[in-house]
Amino acid sequence: MRRIVLWLMSTLTVLVLLFGHSTSTSSRLPAGAESSAVAPVSSATGSTSGSTSGSTTTYTGDSAPTRWGPVQVEITVSDGRVTDVSVVEYPHENGKDQQINARALPVLVQETLDAQSADIDMVSGATVTSDGYVESLQSALDQAGL
Repeated sequence: MRRIVLWLMSTLTVLVLLFGHSTSTSSRLPAGAESSAVAPVSSATGSTSGSTSGSTTTYTGDSAPTRWGPVQVEITVSDGRVTDVSVVEYPHENGKDQQINARALPVLVQETLDAQSADIDMVSGATVTSDGYVESLQSALDQAGL
């Protein structure tokens, strides 16, 4: 009798844990997860360009293909320093991509501004995007001669 009660309670516990576990299959983002700091400036693909405005020059890195989609970075250089970074193209096709990149891209941008180079740390959980970001960033830095 004791074994039956123990088995029944164990089974019930497993079922409660199994059905109580929430999964993230929804493509909806939690409120506030979208970051305007990473909104694409344009959807240019594959082009590298430099535009000058006074002593400020903008360089667009090559689009870096990744497993989840291309990543492209644009930097603004003033007096030999990176003063602004925009991510003009990045994976955003599904909710998971949006959630990861809303968290990762602002971190990568800040790391770039702090380091003034492509020698930055990867963002945990966003390795693929981080690799593409660094590749495109290095392309833009090479164009700028930094």
